[in-house]
Amino acid sequence: MKKFFATAAGVLPVLPAVAVAAQPEPWQTRFQPPATDIMAQIEWFEAYSLWFVIPITLLVLVLLAWCIVRFRASANPTPSRTSHNTMIEVIWTVGPVVILLALAVPSFQLLTAQYTPPEEARLTIKATGNQWNWDYEYQTEEPLTFNAAMLQEGQRGQYGKEDKARYPRLLAVDNEVVVPVATTVRVLVTASDVIHAFAMPAFGIKTDAVPGRINEIWFKANKEGLYYGQCSELCGKDHAFMPIAIRVVSEDQYNTWLAAARSDLSGANKALMAAVDTAGTVAVAGN
Repeated sequence: MKKFFATAAGVLPVLPAVAVAAQPEPWQTRFQPPATDIMAQIEWFEAYSLWFVIPITLLVLVLLAWCIVRFRASANPTPSRTSHNTMIEVIWTVGPVVILLALAVPSFQLLTAQYTPPEEARLTIKATGNQWNWDYEYQTEEPLTFNAAMLQEGQRGQYGKEDKARYPRLLAVDNEVVVPVATTVRVLVTASDVIHAFAMPAFGIKTDAVPGRINEIWFKANKEGLYYGQCSELCGKDHAFMPIAIRVVSEDQYNTWLAAARSDLSGANKALMAAVDTAGTVAVAGN
């Protein structure tokens, strides 16, 4: 089954190298393009489960309609007194068991994969939710700590983020989390006041940020780009204005940014934006 998952993930649609799409759209009904193998598996499992859900729904609808028409009082004045049919009971017992097994096996494998990183994390970041922003701490030899809050419209010029296609309203932040591509990243999630939730749809991760408790999640982004998520736990009046932004860059770009950010975060961010925006490798994903 794992080989099947790997093959299925490989044929799923992927983001092109240059993309300024995949952010929330009106009447959007599908997942955003996956940026991690886990999200690709989640997308596959959702499509797989629909092969069971849709036929069962249609079957139940047809049976209900048939019973309503065939056994209505005017058409069937003398109801049948049949109380037992062995074949029907075997079918409606064995059938659901087989279907549930077909759903359970891949779902348990997916759940196991979500909690089993492929390798030891090379980078650990602590994310602390506040009303209504995030504190991030890079747990490296020389720790780096900064706050990230939603970018206000009047701040776009200050941060060089006038392009709303790349830095969407209500999703862009002043300071993005920066991580290297193809690297396993551990995220320790907690909160300082009320319960929040750290969610990144394109990565297939979501976990509660609970005061006094640390939850651990991980991701390994396969594509460079800028990805957006949001707090997904009702946390007060500005809950809808608490975005999360993660910028995935090359190893060299990350190392350069990290070294500069320790002494000048704003300057490091602007230098990284200039390098990335010039290359045109920005992928935008939202909630």
